[in-house]
Amino acid sequence: MIIIENKLYPWQKNIWQRLQTMRQKLPHALLLKGGAGSGKLAFAQNLAQSLLCKQPNTQGMPCESCHNCLWFKEGNHPDYKLIQPEIDAEQSTTDSPDEGDTSKKKKKKSVIIKIDQIRELLSFLSLTNHQQDGQRIVIISPAETMNIEASNALLKMLEEPPQNTIFLLISHQAQRLLPTIMSRCQLVEMPLPDENQAIEWLENQGINDVSSQLSYAGGSPLLALKQVEQGASPWQQLADILAQGAKLNPFIAAPLFLSANVTASMDYALTALQKWCADLLSCKLTQQVRYHTNYTKALQGLSKSVHLNLLLELNVTLLNAKKMASHPLNNELQLENILLSYSNMFKK
Repeated sequence: MIIIENKLYPWQKNIWQRLQTMRQKLPHALLLKGGAGSGKLAFAQNLAQSLLCKQPNTQGMPCESCHNCLWFKEGNHPDYKLIQPEIDAEQSTTDSPDEGDTSKKKKKKSVIIKIDQIRELLSFLSLTNHQQDGQRIVIISPAETMNIEASNALLKMLEEPPQNTIFLLISHQAQRLLPTIMSRCQLVEMPLPDENQAIEWLENQGINDVSSQLSYAGGSPLLALKQVEQGASPWQQLADILAQGAKLNPFIAAPLFLSANVTASMDYALTALQKWCADLLSCKLTQQVRYHTNYTKALQGLSKSVHLNLLLELNVTLLNAKKMASHPLNNELQLENILLSYSNMFKK
């Protein structure tokens, strides 16, 4: 995904202007709430740099040339902290612990923010601000990934906030946050752009087939752009397979699903299945399609022959499988079973 530097996405400008009117009296904690792909992290980073900048312009945008801006862009500003799920190092076991660099290592991203990260934040905040009378900015993203211990530790900081410190919490699913954390933050809604604005922005990025890409991304132009950058629109290849309905061969389809996306392929495959089944259910009940607008006729045809109770059961199966997507299971066997259930949903 492209990185926006010293620039806001068009749909964020009104929110930026509103916060700039509060610049001298911002609350100690803001909760930027909105769906995935609304550009919340880029907005928070722009705001953090702006608040640290010594000479922002009249619109509040950072100057990009003062030492604070240079530190920030290099990722080492002493009064700025970004907390996200960390990359965990895993080392495979070997017959000899002395093999050193010959042992194979792999890294994976954690899905939670841990208590140790919040403890490190506490140590960071216990230090004197680098700049006298300056502010410290802490971004936590996504805030709902904090485990319960981390959440409780952060809550204590929000109850007794350090001086000259602003917390920017980012959340895709605010309902997963502790209510007590939400109550100590000022909520900032970060909506997706309207369809016309999203289409215009994507066209300006040189994207083709904008409408279908945007629909599959749930209305997020940033997720649509990421889809295109992955190349060959793999979700459309999977939709072609699912459009076969009862004729789908699960043993041929399963490996195709797993090879459709080189990163997190099981998660990608399950997401594709969830979106297709969501459209199939919507089409069955309302004749409306949200994600696969260019497959409307195929979905309408399938909806006439699908067993509703079996479709509802498959949705539950997919939800449970999604929770286990990162576990080292036999993904191909699991997908074969899921796709077999899918093909059996239709009246022969």
